[in-house]
This record gives sequence, structure tokens and C-alpha cells, in this order.
Amino acid sequence: MSTNAVPRLPGPIRSYLGDPSLTSLWGAARQRLERNRLAPTGTVQVQLDTEGANRLGGLLGTRLAPGLRRIQLGALDAALRASAAQCGLVSVVADLTGQPLHDRASAKEAQQTAWTALWQQLDADLTRAGLNHAAWVPDWLTELRSTGVLTRAGVDAAAIALSSTVRVFTALTHTPLNPANGAEPNAAKQWELGELAAHTTGDAHGLDEGRLAGLLVLKAIATACGMLQADSTAGRRALWERVGVSMDSLSGTVLVWGLAPPGEHSWARMMRTRRDLALVTHLTLQELHTVPDARLAEQGQTVYFCENPQVLQAAARYRLPGILVCGSGNPSAAGWELLQRLTSDGADVAYHGDFDWPGVVIADRVIRAGARPWRMYAADYLSALAELPADQVLPLTGPVTATPWDPDLAAAMAHHGLAVHEEAQMHRLLSDLRRDETGRDGEVLVSR
Repeated sequence: MSTNAVPRLPGPIRSYLGDPSLTSLWGAARQRLERNRLAPTGTVQVQLDTEGANRLGGLLGTRLAPGLRRIQLGALDAALRASAAQCGLVSVVADLTGQPLHDRASAKEAQQTAWTALWQQLDADLTRAGLNHAAWVPDWLTELRSTGVLTRAGVDAAAIALSSTVRVFTALTHTPLNPANGAEPNAAKQWELGELAAHTTGDAHGLDEGRLAGLLVLKAIATACGMLQADSTAGRRALWERVGVSMDSLSGTVLVWGLAPPGEHSWARMMRTRRDLALVTHLTLQELHTVPDARLAEQGQTVYFCENPQVLQAAARYRLPGILVCGSGNPSAAGWELLQRLTSDGADVAYHGDFDWPGVVIADRVIRAGARPWRMYAADYLSALAELPADQVLPLTGPVTATPWDPDLAAAMAHHGLAVHEEAQMHRLLSDLRRDETGRDGEVLVSR
């Protein structure tokens, strides 16, 4: 709250009161009034020189000596109203200091009321989004309150950003942000960042770096998924891809070896030509979206899916006959799109990854999305661990993660506390691809 306007004092009285000898008085009065709901009560202490003491004494109708003086604001207000100023202390101080006064106590109360309403609205929005019982929400809210990211933006901007953020949560119904459909994505909908931003904020750049809504969503993803907060473009990309959102449709790719889509679609013929030339292909989301009507695999055809590019590189080096897809760690949006298309076509997608906790998280996501485990059971872990040279043993780090497809796997990993990366099982994986002898156009391939 503030005074509506700064009235202009008559020239002579303004000249009298505006003398530099009284500047400290009006400054002190302003501070006290703004703390005191603009009420002219209480006192202020000011240092007056001879000129200031004479001028103030003349106004108050009393004799004042120079020095530190305590001035009653009520008496000063009454004297101003009875003087040629013909207005009270608040108006005089506003004129002499050049700005309207603000009722800081009322403004603070109004601000607190607005923030309370914002948090209540957020709680209601999260409930409507089905997130009121999500385990990550309390930690996310605590971080928002403690870091000051919202208070620095201001309550109005914060309210808009939080509303957009919850709409993003609602759109990402297949992600770890929403427990209603399980804990992980089912690849039902993959988004490009600009598309998601336009859908949820009305602005294709509404979730870009530097935008508050984007920052709030990324903090939620990091909290929900146990990942580090993004401090770089690569970090932001990893967080968005963790929930199936591609920052663009070109840079995020998925590696494929031997993929030979059936049919007479020109793109399918091109992919078969690349297969015949023994070329690895980097598929982009844009490419997959460009050929939505092309089948990618025959019904029941086995497609192997690995985590580490070195496995696919070895398959290409030896020109193995099996089809192999590589997610290069956590799959990009292109990887999730390819997985969805393969499973929709009826392909038998078999997934293998690292035997460490992050690898298990990725495996669980891919298996939930329609793949089956490929050498990802407790027996495979124990067998690989037994073969691992002592100098290659690495401890497991991070929280224990469940393995729903084989609970014994998580138990065995927790018991031994050791990681086995995919490269250590490469000979077994390549053997599986080598034995996949159903080859080109029904031809039987010989292991090479």
C-alpha cells in the first residue's frame, strides 16, 4: 500500500521545510512511518544543527537547541496541518523525499497472504494431478522453499510457473513423476521439448534454459529420479531424456545394427541396403517421426537391445547376423520411440544392461516398456561375477534398486556389493547374436 500521489507543497513552505538542515528529519520520519503503517505516532531521533533547530522550532512553536533531539511525530503532524503546508506528515515527507510512502507492514502481510495462497493452490493442483502421495514431492517442495528460487522470481511469476509445472507433470503421466501408472515410463507418449512447452505453457520456449517453469520441472525430475541437478546443457538433456522428452529431434539418436524393416517403403529399402553394406545407423527422432507408417520388424522377430555402444561396435566389427539396438546408457527420446515402434510391431525385444544400480534402473524402465530381460537374471550376474578378474572388480554405489523381473538379482547384487558392466559379458552377448541365424529374406547366415 502506498499514498496515491505526491502532493506539491506551496513554494514558500516547501522552501522552508526542504532546507538541507532538515533532510535527516524527513528521512528518519519516512523510515518510521513506513514501519508504522503510515501512522504519525512514536518518535524519531535526529541530529540538528543550529539552522535545523531554528526551523523545526519555528514550525513546532517551541525553542530547540542544536544537537541530538527526539521528535514526536504526532506533534510534528499536527504542526504541519496547522501550518501553511495544510497537510499531514505523510504527504509532506512524500513531497520532500520525492516518492510516495509505502505501508511496509501491510505490504508484507499481503505478500505473506499471497505466498500462503500460492502454496495452497500448488497443493491442490498436485492432488488433482495424482501426485499428492508421490514420495519425491516433499523433498521437491522443501528445496523450492529453502533455495529461494521462487521468492527471487516474485509471487506472481512463481504462481504462473508452478501452474505450468503441474501441467507438465500431468502431460508426463507415463514418467516417474506420476505414480498412478507405476514407477517408470511405458513410452506411451514421447515429447519434444518445444512441443511439450507449447502444450503446457502456451510458449514453445516456455521450458527453455533460464525459464522458471523449466527449472522447476528439472528440479522435480532430478528429485524423483535420484539424479544430480542440472548444471549444464548435457545435464539438462539427461534429465529431460530421463522422462522421455527430447530437447530436439535431431541430436538425440539411437544406434542400430542389422535393422532391416520389411515391406516396400522406400525408407525400409534404404535400411535394408544399409544392413547389406554392414553400416551402423544413427536413427533420430525426426527420422522415426517421418516414417510413422513403416513397419520396423516382423511379428516375433528377435531384436536385441543393449546399453553400451561397445557391444554394438563389436557386433558390427564381426558382422554378426542378429539385430542389435543400443540405447547408449539411458535411451534418448529416439530410443524410446524405436522401442515403442518395435514392440507395437510385435518384435521380441530382449534387453541387457550393466549389473549396477543405475543399469538396473534403466533395465526396469525398458522391460516395463515391453522388452524382456536378456541375460539379466541372478544366475547371469553370479556367472559373470565369477569370471571377472580381481583387478576389474568395482563396488556398487547408490541406493539398492528392485529388479521386479527377478527379485533374486537385486538380492544377489546387494549381497555381493559388486558391479559387472556390460562389456564384461560381451562374449556371451555376441554369441547370442551370432546364433541368430534367421537372416536376410529368409536366408540362413553362417556365423562369421
